[in-house]
Amino acid sequence: MIKLSVNINKIATIRNSRGGNTPSVREAAINCQRFGADGITVHPRPDERHIRYQDVSEILPTIKTEFNIEGNPRVQKFIDLVLETKPHQVTLVPDADGQLTSDHGWDTIIHKSYLTDIIAMFKSNNIRTSVFVDPNPSMIEGARLAGADRIELYTERYAQQYTNNKEEAIRPFIEAADHATKCGLGINAGHDLNLVNLNYFALHINSLLEVSIGHALISDALYFGLENTIQLYKRQLHV
Repeated sequence: MIKLSVNINKIATIRNSRGGNTPSVREAAINCQRFGADGITVHPRPDERHIRYQDVSEILPTIKTEFNIEGNPRVQKFIDLVLETKPHQVTLVPDADGQLTSDHGWDTIIHKSYLTDIIAMFKSNNIRTSVFVDPNPSMIEGARLAGADRIELYTERYAQQYTNNKEEAIRPFIEAADHATKCGLGINAGHDLNLVNLNYFALHINSLLEVSIGHALISDALYFGLENTIQLYKRQLHV
């Protein structure tokens, strides 16, 4: 069973646009789990333009499934947050300051020394560590050498190419997943996966453990309702 982790950043974006606490990030985390989500993902950024660092501490007691915190470990505040809250998983993402959304994976060769140190620190605190990478066998091998437990495949390229040629779109991800399996790495995936392209991805990626979906899922919930939307996404993962 492939797990669905719901990224609730967009809930915080709506809240922040008006001030106050509506919609409540805490209630969103509770309801997503109640409606069937296998995990909750948050991705705090230094400017706190959506999820705030305080949000993470406040929703922590409500997590009954799996908690995944994504972010750039070059920000000391992020490291401190992860070590304080000790989520089930930390996903390392090489975001630049002011970046609208994640748009590339780590160069695990250039940054091998740094990643090795930061991964060792998180793993010594019993936090499973995943590295956000493009579907490139060299980058996956670098993640293995740095000590990662898992990779998260950055799937924007797949999503962009899906409608034109889904067979070609999935090909590099199949190759990347096969290489990750040979390396002994668990496989997560995320970015622009949605109700149109998710099932095909899940059908073709062997050993896929988890997808993290936020923007598309929360957008769909505006039309279908949150509970129904989560169940629609979970059905796409029944392969």
